[in-house]
Amino acid sequence: MKKTIIPVLACALSLFASCQRAAVPYGTTVSLDRATIEDKIRGGWFGQTIGCTYGGPTEFKYKGSIINDEIPIPWYDDYIYDTFIEDPGLYDDVYMDLTFLEVMAENGVNAPVELFAQSFANADYKLWHANQAARYNILNGIMPPMSGHWMKNPHADDIDFQIEADFIGMITPGLPDAASVIADRIGHIMNYGDGWYGGVFTAAMYSLAFVCDDIPTVVSEALKTIPEGTKFHDCIADVIRFHKKYPNDWHQCWFEIQKRHNLDVGCPEGVWNCFNIDATINAAHVVMGLLYGEGDFGRTMDISTRCGDDSDCNPASAAGILGVMYGYDAIPAEWKGGVEKIASMPFPYTSISLNSLCDINVDLIGQVLEAEGGRVDGEQFICPVKEPHAVRYEQSFEGLVPVAKVVLKKRFSDELTLSFNGNSIVVEGSVVKTGHDESDYRARLQAWIDGSLVEEFEMPFDYIKRKYEVFSTYCIGSGEHTLKFVLLNPHPDYVINAQEMVIYDEAE
Repeated sequence: MKKTIIPVLACALSLFASCQRAAVPYGTTVSLDRATIEDKIRGGWFGQTIGCTYGGPTEFKYKGSIINDEIPIPWYDDYIYDTFIEDPGLYDDVYMDLTFLEVMAENGVNAPVELFAQSFANADYKLWHANQAARYNILNGIMPPMSGHWMKNPHADDIDFQIEADFIGMITPGLPDAASVIADRIGHIMNYGDGWYGGVFTAAMYSLAFVCDDIPTVVSEALKTIPEGTKFHDCIADVIRFHKKYPNDWHQCWFEIQKRHNLDVGCPEGVWNCFNIDATINAAHVVMGLLYGEGDFGRTMDISTRCGDDSDCNPASAAGILGVMYGYDAIPAEWKGGVEKIASMPFPYTSISLNSLCDINVDLIGQVLEAEGGRVDGEQFICPVKEPHAVRYEQSFEGLVPVAKVVLKKRFSDELTLSFNGNSIVVEGSVVKTGHDESDYRARLQAWIDGSLVEEFEMPFDYIKRKYEVFSTYCIGSGEHTLKFVLLNPHPDYVINAQEMVIYDEAE
């Protein structure tokens, strides 16, 4: 089929404009028949896949920048099919969820957190940021919740759990607190603080979308799961506030959020850089798409995409939430062509397809309802609707600010000594192959601070099992420090590359 480019919003339909809006019916039970539940679940998963594909070409190509309306975003009938075949790794938003769903399908909703952790840590797919740091931690004996804690994971506030929490909301219809309980266990595998809150908030929006079709209400009620006074709550509250102030101008809302909240403290790559994979700012882009999209599927995806940064994950979440709210049948036909063709094809690294995962999802809903005072009565799903409550307060890197970012580009095969002034440091880098050895080399290093051994660790050359940073440590006391690395098992075909270091100190 001939490829065409969709002009900005030209194909967006106001398909949801006729849907009746209603408040969340807390304290009641809602009865949804099996056909409705299945339609909503299909809407969530298919919507997420469509949104991920739509934003895929722009992912992190517009960092700290809007994608101007004049710039077209490609789409044609078989676009999803072609992308799924040619770039299956794009769908980490989905196959990471499926890893956890598989564990639940085999071991129940309340499976031990260690099973979830080991399952994704030992999977064959590539990971990045908080996920990869957590994988390394788990493979090296640091289990949840410390695997995601900021003291052991510099990416604790990154977007990872936020893009993997969709399935939690899709098994907890009308039960945001039940979603938060599951999110507490799974989300702390790879995240903490605002990174965890991103998943809690996203799951709550999905959960409430089963029982409420008023988008502003779903957003504001889901925000009740996040403690006031946290960075995440402040940012999303500002999106809601500026949407009310500028209801017809999402660009102005975007600028106001950028001015106030676009500052990454944790992720070393994002410090003093326009690259921002922080959960908070990307959740804001999801909410902007939902609020300004006003239920229009195409417009919602387009706005979340044009906000930039992680612009495939954000429209994926926004489209998934709309899919649950209105159901698969309500998604315009123009977005479905390619996704129908892959519906029976397993996602990468899993045996689950879009069609089969919907059955798994529906079965898990039954388990949750039974535990929460609901039930499945024949073809009816009896869902008690319960009001959300804030989860506990936690913040990563609290009281720390970056004070220096130093380019190193130092390769060493024996020792390296660095000096820094602060109370925390992250050294970015990796194992680099310089020869032709094909063995599974695992560099063994010691880290010494001010003459005392503080850690001995391994750095695998294997990309799947790699250590995301060479070293990180926090809150060791302000002042001048010396950090020394000693390579215990030098190899003629490998060196350690210390690329850059980020130094932190106490906020004044």
